[in-house]
Amino acid sequence: MNTALYKEIKSLSDKYASELRMKIDERTEEMKSDDNSHFLIYRVLGISESEGNLIDIYQNKGRFVYKYAGSFLEESAVLCLKHKYPNGSKTRIPNTLGKRPLTYEIDFLNSKDALEIKWRDATTDGDHITKEHTRVKVISQKGYKPIRVMFYYPQREQAIRIQETLKTLYEGINGKYYAGDDAWNFIKEYTGFDLKEILEKIADERTAEYDYC
Repeated sequence: MNTALYKEIKSLSDKYASELRMKIDERTEEMKSDDNSHFLIYRVLGISESEGNLIDIYQNKGRFVYKYAGSFLEESAVLCLKHKYPNGSKTRIPNTLGKRPLTYEIDFLNSKDALEIKWRDATTDGDHITKEHTRVKVISQKGYKPIRVMFYYPQREQAIRIQETLKTLYEGINGKYYAGDDAWNFIKEYTGFDLKEILEKIADERTAEYDYC
């Protein structure tokens, strides 16, 4: 395991964990003064006030957790890429096939490889396919190879169908699509660093800290 990379990702995880806890604590405190009149509807539907309160709290917590989890994993993957390919970088290219958006962002451009890094994509929006189709075509026309790396596959049928369509789209334009285990393996083979192993080590250390407390 690369010590320098491990330390960078560990430091990043400390930062994200601290900020996440602060956001959750702030929001939980704010909610103490929230108007809970909507609990009436919960009760009509058979949800007690105490259960309704927990639902609202965890709904808010969940939004923060998903946001921070995604950003952390995507940034960690980019650190692996940056260690292997120091000249690679986040890059914006003009949208040559439309007016909106004006530009498209490539998460990591390494020579001709245009990598899009996502922790997961559970969208069920049909327009998502159209937008992604345009983005991939713009990248391909620029002379780059679009590569999608998504670590966690969605579990709902409609979202899965959209991902299957996106995979076909990437392959049809000579790009690459990696999801689930294939995504973890791609990062390992492409960079030489086992990101999953690093994260499992950090997670075990973090769990030990919680157990000790």
